[in-house]
Amino acid sequence: MNEFVFVDTETTGNDPLNDRLFELCYKYDDITNCQYFKPPIPISIKSQSITHVTNKMIADKPAFLESDMKREVAKLLKDKIMVAHNAVFDIAMLSHEGVEAPRFICTLKLARALDSGNVIPEYNLQYLRYYLDLQVSADAHDAKGDVLVLEALFKRLSQKMDEKYKDPEVVVSEMIKISLQPSLFVLFTFGKHKGKKIGEVVLHDRSYVEWLLDQKMQNASSGEEDWIYTLKYHLKIGQKALSG
Repeated sequence: MNEFVFVDTETTGNDPLNDRLFELCYKYDDITNCQYFKPPIPISIKSQSITHVTNKMIADKPAFLESDMKREVAKLLKDKIMVAHNAVFDIAMLSHEGVEAPRFICTLKLARALDSGNVIPEYNLQYLRYYLDLQVSADAHDAKGDVLVLEALFKRLSQKMDEKYKDPEVVVSEMIKISLQPSLFVLFTFGKHKGKKIGEVVLHDRSYVEWLLDQKMQNASSGEEDWIYTLKYHLKIGQKALSG
Protein backbone atom coordinates (compact mmCIF):
# COMPACT_ATOMS: atom_id res chain seq x y z
CA MET A 1 0.00 0.00 0.00
CA ASN A 2 1.33 3.44 -0.96
CA GLU A 3 1.83 5.99 1.81
CA PHE A 4 2.12 9.72 1.20
CA VAL A 5 4.00 12.50 2.96
CA PHE A 6 2.74 15.99 2.13
CA VAL A 7 5.59 18.50 2.18
CA ASP A 8 5.87 22.27 1.87
CA THR A 9 8.83 24.57 2.36
CA GLU A 10 9.15 28.32 2.82
CA THR A 11 12.45 29.55 1.45
CA THR A 12 14.82 32.51 1.33
CA GLY A 13 14.03 33.05 -2.37
CA ASN A 14 13.08 31.36 -5.64
CA ASP A 15 16.50 30.19 -6.86
CA PRO A 16 16.65 26.38 -6.57
CA LEU A 17 20.45 26.44 -6.75
CA ASN A 18 21.25 29.07 -4.14
CA ASP A 19 18.28 29.63 -1.84
CA ARG A 20 17.57 27.62 1.30
CA LEU A 21 14.59 26.65 3.43
CA PHE A 22 13.68 28.46 6.65
CA GLU A 23 10.41 26.64 7.34
CA LEU A 24 9.39 23.06 6.70
CA CYS A 25 6.02 21.47 7.23
CA TYR A 26 5.05 17.88 6.57
CA LYS A 27 1.87 15.89 7.13
CA TYR A 28 1.88 12.12 7.42
CA ASP A 29 -1.26 10.30 8.52
CA ASP A 30 -2.70 12.45 11.33
CA ILE A 31 0.65 13.96 12.26
CA THR A 32 1.47 17.50 11.13
CA ASN A 33 4.88 18.89 12.01
CA CYS A 34 5.96 22.46 11.19
CA GLN A 35 9.12 24.21 12.32
CA TYR A 36 11.19 27.32 11.60
CA PHE A 37 14.94 27.18 11.07
CA LYS A 38 17.75 29.68 10.68
CA PRO A 39 19.00 29.37 7.08
CA PRO A 40 22.66 29.83 6.13
CA ILE A 41 21.72 32.86 4.01
CA PRO A 42 19.34 35.77 4.74
CA ILE A 43 15.68 35.72 3.70
CA SER A 44 15.22 38.00 0.70
CA ILE A 45 13.00 41.06 0.95
CA LYS A 46 10.70 39.52 -1.66
CA SER A 47 10.30 36.35 0.39
CA GLN A 48 9.71 38.35 3.57
CA SER A 49 6.95 40.31 1.82
CA ILE A 50 5.21 37.05 0.84
CA THR A 51 5.68 35.01 4.02
CA HIS A 52 5.77 37.86 6.56
CA VAL A 53 8.73 36.14 8.21
CA THR A 54 11.79 38.32 8.86
CA ASN A 55 15.41 37.40 9.54
CA LYS A 56 15.03 38.74 13.08
CA MET A 57 12.13 36.35 13.74
CA ILE A 58 14.27 33.28 13.01
CA ALA A 59 17.62 34.53 14.32
CA ASP A 60 17.49 32.22 17.36
CA LYS A 61 16.15 29.16 15.55
CA PRO A 62 18.30 26.03 15.03
CA ALA A 63 19.83 25.09 11.70
CA PHE A 64 17.84 22.48 9.79
CA LEU A 65 20.97 20.37 9.24
CA GLU A 66 21.27 19.76 12.99
CA SER A 67 17.58 19.21 13.70
CA ASP A 68 15.56 16.16 14.67
CA MET A 69 13.12 17.14 11.95
CA LYS A 70 15.74 16.53 9.29
CA ARG A 71 16.18 12.97 10.51
CA GLU A 72 12.40 12.45 10.72
CA VAL A 73 11.76 13.69 7.18
CA ALA A 74 14.70 11.78 5.71
CA LYS A 75 13.41 8.56 7.28
CA LEU A 76 9.83 9.13 6.06
CA LEU A 77 10.81 9.99 2.49
CA LYS A 78 13.13 7.00 2.21
CA ASP A 79 10.27 4.57 1.58
CA LYS A 80 7.17 6.76 1.22
CA ILE A 81 5.97 9.01 -1.60
CA MET A 82 6.52 12.73 -1.18
CA VAL A 83 3.70 14.96 -2.44
CA ALA A 84 4.47 18.63 -3.14
CA HIS A 85 3.34 21.48 -5.39
CA ASN A 86 6.17 22.27 -7.81
CA ALA A 87 7.96 19.30 -6.29
CA VAL A 88 11.27 19.85 -8.09
CA PHE A 89 11.77 23.06 -6.11
CA ASP A 90 11.04 21.49 -2.72
CA ILE A 91 13.24 18.54 -3.64
CA ALA A 92 16.07 20.95 -4.46
CA MET A 93 15.64 22.68 -1.10
CA LEU A 94 15.69 19.37 0.77
CA SER A 95 18.64 18.12 -1.25
CA HIS A 96 20.71 21.13 -0.11
CA GLU A 97 20.17 19.80 3.41
CA GLY A 98 21.06 16.20 2.59
CA VAL A 99 17.47 14.90 2.39
CA GLU A 100 16.46 12.94 -0.72
CA ALA A 101 13.02 12.02 -2.07
CA PRO A 102 13.37 8.93 -4.29
CA ARG A 103 9.65 8.90 -5.19
CA PHE A 104 7.48 11.97 -5.51
CA ILE A 105 4.23 13.30 -6.94
CA CYS A 106 3.96 16.89 -8.15
CA THR A 107 0.46 18.34 -7.87
CA LEU A 108 1.45 21.26 -10.11
CA LYS A 109 2.26 18.93 -13.00
CA LEU A 110 -0.82 16.82 -12.27
CA ALA A 111 -3.08 19.88 -12.39
CA ARG A 112 -1.59 20.94 -15.72
CA ALA A 113 -1.86 17.44 -17.17
CA LEU A 114 -5.51 17.06 -16.15
CA ASP A 115 -6.39 20.48 -17.56
CA SER A 116 -5.99 19.34 -21.17
CA GLY A 117 -8.02 22.25 -22.53
CA ASN A 118 -5.97 24.89 -20.69
CA VAL A 119 -9.10 26.19 -18.99
CA ILE A 120 -7.48 27.06 -15.65
CA PRO A 121 -5.79 30.51 -15.85
CA GLU A 122 -3.18 29.86 -13.13
CA TYR A 123 -1.77 26.82 -11.37
CA ASN A 124 -0.27 28.18 -8.17
CA LEU A 125 -1.47 26.41 -5.05
CA GLN A 126 -3.66 29.15 -3.62
CA TYR A 127 -5.28 29.92 -6.98
CA LEU A 128 -6.19 26.25 -7.41
CA ARG A 129 -7.54 26.24 -3.86
CA TYR A 130 -10.19 28.79 -4.75
CA TYR A 131 -10.67 27.84 -8.40
CA LEU A 132 -11.50 24.26 -7.39
CA ASP A 133 -13.37 25.43 -4.28
CA LEU A 134 -11.29 23.29 -1.94
CA GLN A 135 -12.77 23.48 1.53
CA VAL A 136 -9.76 24.01 3.78
CA SER A 137 -9.32 26.10 6.92
CA ALA A 138 -5.80 27.39 6.32
CA ASP A 139 -3.84 30.63 5.97
CA ALA A 140 -2.03 31.45 2.75
CA HIS A 141 1.79 31.72 2.61
CA ASP A 142 2.27 29.68 5.73
CA ALA A 143 3.82 26.23 5.35
CA LYS A 144 1.21 24.60 7.60
CA GLY A 145 -1.63 26.21 5.67
CA ASP A 146 -0.06 25.29 2.35
CA VAL A 147 0.40 21.66 3.32
CA LEU A 148 -3.29 21.36 4.24
CA VAL A 149 -4.31 22.89 0.91
CA LEU A 150 -1.82 20.58 -0.79
CA GLU A 151 -3.46 17.51 0.75
CA ALA A 152 -6.92 18.69 -0.32
CA LEU A 153 -5.70 19.39 -3.86
CA PHE A 154 -4.05 15.97 -4.05
CA LYS A 155 -7.30 14.28 -3.04
CA ARG A 156 -9.23 16.21 -5.70
CA LEU A 157 -6.71 15.37 -8.43
CA SER A 158 -6.67 11.74 -7.28
CA GLN A 159 -10.43 11.57 -7.80
CA LYS A 160 -9.96 12.76 -11.40
CA MET A 161 -7.27 10.14 -11.97
CA ASP A 162 -9.48 7.43 -10.40
CA GLU A 163 -12.21 8.22 -12.93
CA LYS A 164 -9.77 7.53 -15.75
CA TYR A 165 -7.75 4.55 -14.49
CA LYS A 166 -10.01 2.92 -11.84
CA ASP A 167 -7.13 0.92 -10.29
CA PRO A 168 -5.49 2.77 -7.31
CA GLU A 169 -2.06 1.27 -8.02
CA VAL A 170 -2.22 2.38 -11.65
CA VAL A 171 -3.33 5.85 -10.53
CA VAL A 172 -0.27 6.28 -8.31
CA SER A 173 2.04 4.91 -11.01
CA GLU A 174 0.63 7.37 -13.56
CA MET A 175 0.90 10.24 -11.10
CA ILE A 176 4.58 9.51 -10.56
CA LYS A 177 5.12 9.19 -14.30
CA ILE A 178 3.48 12.56 -14.99
CA SER A 179 5.54 14.14 -12.20
CA LEU A 180 8.78 12.99 -13.82
CA GLN A 181 7.92 14.36 -17.27
CA PRO A 182 8.20 17.98 -18.42
CA SER A 183 4.90 19.79 -18.88
CA LEU A 184 3.80 20.72 -22.40
CA PHE A 185 2.16 24.15 -22.47
CA VAL A 186 -0.40 25.13 -25.11
CA LEU A 187 -0.81 28.87 -24.45
CA PHE A 188 1.56 31.74 -23.73
CA THR A 189 0.84 33.09 -20.26
CA PHE A 190 3.15 36.11 -20.56
CA GLY A 191 4.75 38.48 -23.07
CA LYS A 192 3.41 40.06 -26.24
CA HIS A 193 1.64 36.84 -27.28
CA LYS A 194 -0.06 36.24 -23.93
CA GLY A 195 -3.21 34.15 -24.35
CA LYS A 196 -2.26 32.93 -27.83
CA LYS A 197 -1.59 29.32 -28.80
CA ILE A 198 2.14 28.63 -28.96
CA GLY A 199 1.76 26.45 -32.05
CA GLU A 200 0.11 29.32 -33.95
CA VAL A 201 2.69 31.88 -32.82
CA VAL A 202 5.47 29.62 -34.15
CA LEU A 203 3.93 29.83 -37.63
CA HIS A 204 3.62 33.64 -37.62
CA ASP A 205 6.44 34.83 -35.34
CA ARG A 206 9.00 32.03 -35.23
CA SER A 207 11.87 34.42 -34.48
CA TYR A 208 10.20 35.43 -31.20
CA VAL A 209 9.81 31.80 -30.11
CA GLU A 210 13.44 31.07 -31.01
CA TRP A 211 14.56 34.14 -29.07
CA LEU A 212 12.46 33.09 -26.06
CA LEU A 213 13.92 29.59 -26.17
CA ASP A 214 17.41 31.08 -26.10
CA GLN A 215 16.47 33.16 -23.03
CA LYS A 216 15.04 30.13 -21.26
CA MET A 217 18.12 28.06 -22.11
CA GLN A 218 20.31 30.69 -20.47
CA ASN A 219 18.27 30.27 -17.28
CA ALA A 220 17.97 26.48 -17.51
CA SER A 221 19.20 26.06 -13.94
CA SER A 222 16.31 28.13 -12.57
CA GLY A 223 13.48 25.69 -13.23
CA GLU A 224 12.77 26.48 -16.88
CA GLU A 225 12.75 22.87 -18.11
CA ASP A 226 9.00 22.88 -18.85
CA TRP A 227 9.22 25.95 -21.07
CA ILE A 228 12.37 24.69 -22.80
CA TYR A 229 10.63 21.40 -23.59
CA THR A 230 7.48 23.21 -24.75
CA LEU A 231 9.25 25.68 -27.04
CA LYS A 232 11.44 22.98 -28.60
CA TYR A 233 8.36 20.83 -29.19
CA HIS A 234 6.35 23.56 -30.90
CA LEU A 235 9.31 24.75 -32.97
CA LYS A 236 9.83 21.19 -34.21
CA ILE A 237 6.13 20.74 -35.03
CA GLY A 238 6.05 24.14 -36.71
CA GLN A 239 9.05 23.26 -38.87
CA LYS A 240 7.33 20.06 -39.99
CA ALA A 241 4.19 22.03 -40.87
CA LEU A 242 6.18 24.47 -42.99
CA SER A 243 8.12 21.66 -44.69
CA GLY A 244 5.00 19.59 -45.35
